[in-house]
Amino acid sequence: MNDLKNHVRNVPDFPKKGIVFRDITTLIGHPESFAKVIDNFYNRYKDKKIDHIVCVESRGFIFGAPLAYKLNAGIIPVRKKGKLPHEILSATYELEYGQDVLEVHKDCLKKDEKIVIVDDLLATGGTTKAVIDLMTKLNAHIIEIAYLIELEFLKGRDKLDNYPIYSIVKYDSE
Repeated sequence: MNDLKNHVRNVPDFPKKGIVFRDITTLIGHPESFAKVIDNFYNRYKDKKIDHIVCVESRGFIFGAPLAYKLNAGIIPVRKKGKLPHEILSATYELEYGQDVLEVHKDCLKKDEKIVIVDDLLATGGTTKAVIDLMTKLNAHIIEIAYLIELEFLKGRDKLDNYPIYSIVKYDSE
């Protein structure tokens, strides 16, 4: 799967000097590479009887929606604060300069339903930790957390309470 790296654009010094931004727009704009990602996730989860794919705003929606379709599973969108219209649960997480809030509908799943959390990138783990907190409050059975990209050098896995993690493309340095 490392050939997928060829379709990820590396943008140096974005959003600030010293950071290499991994731009997935080039990968999702390449039909064969995008299909390869979705098929990879599908093959991993097709026999797990997944009830819902939990899609993390916003790029998790890109991968989670077609995966849910192929698995015949529902979608649970995890949104930024103020985007969901019904009763919600909230989780606060740390950003480099402050905090942000993620929300999910309280009635999005039943106790012990099997879920996979899907996002585009694992960096420091803060966003995913907030999603885990939300899903734990809802008594979800987290099968795995799936990413297109993992920035291993940032050690985001260490924050995720030993939940199973799967990433397709890995970077061991900036």
